[in-house]
Amino acid sequence: MNNSEENFLLDTKQAAAYLNISPSTLETWRVRKTCIIPYLKLGKSVRYRKQDLDSYIESMVVN
Repeated sequence: MNNSEENFLLDTKQAAAYLNISPSTLETWRVRKTCIIPYLKLGKSVRYRKQDLDSYIESMVVN
């Protein structure tokens, strides 16, 4: 994967699909700070970096 793909910004719907959860779940996590996934606030828009979603997924691995 090249650097531009890693830095690609996803909206809430796209990020939720990537995590295989509903957008409302991701929004609830963000508002309630249930799961801390870094996001960017661009005006009124919320965006997620794919690399942050990948890091979150990796942090959920149980050995």
